[in-house]
Parts: sequence; structure tokens; C-alpha cells
Amino acid sequence: MLRVAWSPIYRYELPEGHRFPMEKYDLLPEQLIREGTLASENLFEPQAAEEATLLKTHTRAYWESLRDQTLDPKAIRKIGFPMRPKLVERGRHIAQGTLDCAFHAMNDGISLNTAGGTHHSYADHGEGFCVFNDIAIASNELLDLGMVGKILVVDLDVHQGNGTAHIFADQPKVFTFSMHGARNYPLRKEQSSLDVGLPDGMTDEAYLNLLDRHLETLLDQVMPDIVFYQAGVDVLATDKLGRLALSRQGCRRRDEMVLNSCRRHEVPLVVTMGGGYSLRLADVIEAHANTFRAAQQIFF
Repeated sequence: MLRVAWSPIYRYELPEGHRFPMEKYDLLPEQLIREGTLASENLFEPQAAEEATLLKTHTRAYWESLRDQTLDPKAIRKIGFPMRPKLVERGRHIAQGTLDCAFHAMNDGISLNTAGGTHHSYADHGEGFCVFNDIAIASNELLDLGMVGKILVVDLDVHQGNGTAHIFADQPKVFTFSMHGARNYPLRKEQSSLDVGLPDGMTDEAYLNLLDRHLETLLDQVMPDIVFYQAGVDVLATDKLGRLALSRQGCRRRDEMVLNSCRRHEVPLVVTMGGGYSLRLADVIEAHANTFRAAQQIFF
């Protein structure tokens, strides 16, 4: 059975006019259940990640400044959300959701988090709407437990996974692959194990051909014990922050390519949602929903 992490705490109340679409964390599971892609028994509600788990990835100074709400205004502006205790709790639940998904994926082949993919968070600070780095937290926990020996991160958000790249820069057990807009945020890129920068305006076929070539090679060469897939839908032509030009069908084919490749290689797969900032919220929801539809069709 497909196991999907969701919690009401995933939605965080933002000031009116804020550009981040928090509504999607409620609307996405509602849509998936209404159409029959998911049933209520598919969903599980993660708890908050323990301090010890967070500290395997994040510095104590950063964690305590979040816990005690003592982050300076500059650090808060870099994150981009108003800082409150609930935001920290939200991040802890998202991180535990991705870790729980990893445990489920090892049993079921795949598991998805309806949030996560917070790849701009570094060990010692947050950026770009990312407080904790959920993929890094889950990866470090699995490595510490000795459950895996090699991890592949496939980051297909339109923005480079700079925090993830930096956290694992000296960790040979984690291979970070980021395929992103070359001229998009962040202005200063980190060095992933493999970076593929894309020109503005790239459309479906060129994108999918490039991904296909790299993905199959990586799965053969890295031979991961688990894959973490950051499935941001800000690659869409409709995205106001993306600058690429994928259609919704092209985005779905991207997801199907990753899922089919991991299934063929019999590698457990964890999927996190990542970004999506289309002007019409319906475009964001539909593109995210396609990822879950593909998971049910391909794995179950």
C-alpha cells in the first residue's frame, strides 16, 4: 500500500499577500482522496523529529536559535517566513515525515511526503522558504543507523539544491544530482556531485532527453540503496519563479521517468514535493497530484 505523509501542521499561516502557496498542503490530499487516488488509510501523520535526529545534520547553534526563537532578523529574512514556534514545529514534522517515508519505501518500494524537499537549508542556516533540510536529515539518520551504504539524491526542482549539496560535499556515501535553471535562484550555486544547469525556456523534449541520459547512468554507476527525489513542479511554463517551459504533461512524464527507472533498478524511492509557484493554484495542485497518480500506477 502506498504510504503518504501528511499533517495539518504542514500548512503555516502566512501574512496576506505572501507569495508562498501554503494552501496546497490542504488541497493536495483533499484532491487525491476525492478522486480516489488515495484513501484515508494511505495517509499517516508524522510526529516531530527528535533533537538528536536534527543534530546529525544541523548545528547545535542553529537548532537552539530556532528552538529559543533567537534568530536575528537577517537570518529570518533569508528564510523568508515570519518566525514563530509553530514554523519550527512544522519543519520538525516535515523532516520526520521524510524519514518515515524512507522506512516505508524500504518495505513498499516507494513512499511520498506531501511536503518536504527543503533543499535550500544548510547545516547552520535556512534559506529560500527552507528551515530544516528534510532530505539531509533523513539521509544522515539512515546512514547513522547503518540501514544504507549509498544514497542518491535526484533534485529536479527548478532551483539548485544548494543546501543539500553543501551538507554532503564531503560525504562520499551521498551522491547529489541537481538539474536546475542555470540562471535562477540561488545566484551563488554550490557544487553538487553532479550539476546540470538548464537554459531559460527549455521545453519538454529537450528536458526529458537530458534527464533520461543522466538518470540511467547515475542509477547504474552510483548503485544506491535508496533514492530521494525532490519533485518540485516549478519547472512548469506557468511558474512565476521558474523560467523553464515544461508543460504539465511534460512534468508528469518527468515523474514517470524517475519512478519507472527506480522501479526497474529495484531501488526504494522517497518523493518530496518541493516548490511550485504558478499563478493559478490549480496548476500547482494538478502537477503535484500527477506525482501521486504516477506512484499508484507504477508501483501498485
